[in-house]
Amino acid sequence: MLPAVNLKPPFNITRFSHIVLEVNDVERSRDFYVNVGGLVETEFADGVSYLRGLSEACHHSLVLSPAEGSPTCKRIGYRVFLEEDLDKAKAFFDGKGLPAEWVDVPNQGRTLLVSDPAGARIELCASMTVHPRKFLEVHEHRGARAQGLDHCQVIVPDPLALSAFYGELGFRTSEYIAAGDDLLANFMYRKGGCLDLALVPGVGPRMHHFAYIVSESSDIFAACDFASRYGYAENVERGPGRHGPSGVLFVYLRDPDGHRVEFFNNHYTTIDVELEPIRWDAASLSTNVHWGLPAVSKWYFEASDFTGVPLEHPEKLPNPMTLERYAEGLTKH
Repeated sequence: MLPAVNLKPPFNITRFSHIVLEVNDVERSRDFYVNVGGLVETEFADGVSYLRGLSEACHHSLVLSPAEGSPTCKRIGYRVFLEEDLDKAKAFFDGKGLPAEWVDVPNQGRTLLVSDPAGARIELCASMTVHPRKFLEVHEHRGARAQGLDHCQVIVPDPLALSAFYGELGFRTSEYIAAGDDLLANFMYRKGGCLDLALVPGVGPRMHHFAYIVSESSDIFAACDFASRYGYAENVERGPGRHGPSGVLFVYLRDPDGHRVEFFNNHYTTIDVELEPIRWDAASLSTNVHWGLPAVSKWYFEASDFTGVPLEHPEKLPNPMTLERYAEGLTKH
């Protein structure tokens, strides 16, 4: 049921690179990601905060900029391998009739702003300014000690159709969730881990969450403890728990503007070409978590809009096993 993958794509995307969020109060959001998540601020300029993980050398993986209206996800970003890949990407998107324009972005090399067929706004760049990694500067570490940005999950009306588009760009599937012939989640990658982009069905396009890797399982609990310490105890939305797909330990938090961030320990590797995608049955509770309870309803249905991008509804809304449905079922027995 999965679309074909082009193993020699028209240009070379290497990884999910960065995300740009619009927030109501940049300093408050910055403090959340520094004190709770453990990110470091590379630079604060013109009212914009540029943050990165402790193991990241490139200038930013998270950008917080002032919102002109409601807080939104302005863009998500991918790296391409070479400068020439940007020109190939421009030709590809032009050939598809999809938006593609050159933009100037601080601390990034030449940057191409595009839209995928669902309307999500995406930056492609080949380089950033480089700074010393901070993972050994233990006296500066805070919060969950987030190491690096790993992936994002996007809600779209038709995950199967969009999977075909990203398959054409060389994205492979590590694992997926299905109900019969319906694709309910596709976990796709470029960098050789489990995931760079997850596609799930719903009203979209909307950014469901972005995720940072942490070094130790204890860092996941630290995220919760520091959230409580800094007044964000109620922002711990899901977990700690262990995912079904990928099997990682995780916790999800909402930042001061409601954007969702995940902290988790690392994936297995997937670079070998003979590896087949793993299918998960949507009817199994272990698809949600290996142990513990399902997620609350809002985890499935609330997400961040992309700035200025209209929403489309799917033909059929998903009906996942939520904590509310699970609890209702228990009361009937």
